[in-house]
Amino acid sequence: MKQYCLFLFLFTSFLSLAAQPHGHGHDHHAERAIHFPDTDQYLTLVVDLHMHTVFSDGSVWPDIRVAEAVRDSLDAISLTEHLEYQPHAEDLPHPDRNRAHDIAAKMALPHDLMVVRGAEITRSMPPGHSNAIFIQDANKLLIDDPMAAFEEANRQGAFTFWNHPNYIAQREDGVAALTDMHRDLIRRNLLHGIEVVNDLTISKEAFQIALDNNLTVMGTSDVHGLVDWQYELHKGGHRPVTLLLATERTPEAMKTALMAGRTVAWFENTLVGREENVRAVVEASLQVTAAAYFGATSVVEVTIHNDSDANYILENLSGYSLQSDLGPISIAPNGSTTINVMTLEQLADFSLKFRVLNAMVTPEKALEMTLQVKPE
Repeated sequence: MKQYCLFLFLFTSFLSLAAQPHGHGHDHHAERAIHFPDTDQYLTLVVDLHMHTVFSDGSVWPDIRVAEAVRDSLDAISLTEHLEYQPHAEDLPHPDRNRAHDIAAKMALPHDLMVVRGAEITRSMPPGHSNAIFIQDANKLLIDDPMAAFEEANRQGAFTFWNHPNYIAQREDGVAALTDMHRDLIRRNLLHGIEVVNDLTISKEAFQIALDNNLTVMGTSDVHGLVDWQYELHKGGHRPVTLLLATERTPEAMKTALMAGRTVAWFENTLVGREENVRAVVEASLQVTAAAYFGATSVVEVTIHNDSDANYILENLSGYSLQSDLGPISIAPNGSTTINVMTLEQLADFSLKFRVLNAMVTPEKALEMTLQVKPE
């Protein structure tokens, strides 16, 4: 009886915590909350638009997906259940492919969380697996012809993206590559994005496909079990997400941003995306908050503040030597780092140029950025 009471107390405590209001820019005090600052032009929304529940091949009820998202301070999620693959159907028969979304949307009502209606079109290669989100009715996508399924999704106003193109069950070499069918989908504007990041994998080939074909860069968890276990949040891990640069915090603005390609994937402390998007996020994150010379010397102490959950790793390209570091500089998440810069003479202002080693703008190129310094 005592064990039961203890379990009940812990379980109700979890639900109480999960029920606390959250949202981008609202409450990031929780240790696991994912936070990136707004940019000069856009709100930075944190979204995970590919996940599963028991209504396809996942292991949890839809309310758990909502509770996890609330605790991670996500702005939006989509439950993208497999349309054609229902391994729990014998135990959980459900003819309505919208059911998981409807449960999650209802559970999300007390919270500051958007739930976008979606589904996964599950086929052999080509075209493989793809998500359609912002749809109206998932049941209407149950069509034998995969091309017809994409056409129906687009009739419903969907944003569609190719899931895990490096999936070894469909690509034994693990190398993402376009097929003629994918090229046709892109040419007809029926395919809009591609997962560069999925679950525990990242694909430089998928990243290059996105850049070459003007596809939106996506990062998703594709989680089937528990987020906490899969990404070892207790050890400081985080789920993969897409950072979405949107004009407003609404589903309509989200979709517009996705269609415009204003995204950055965040995966294992690495940002991946088009240069203009990655630059906007990094420059919003890092600021020089203090700078002063040590008396009459030409050594200046510079404090850089990081207003994000990324631990930025910077390589000094400025031409100035540092007394504080010989190698890469680590700018701790949501904290400040101080470096000592030798300018050889006292300057009224100067620039520090860095390569951000964990912010990739092509498969082989890291972002380069400049911080302006004006010593007091």
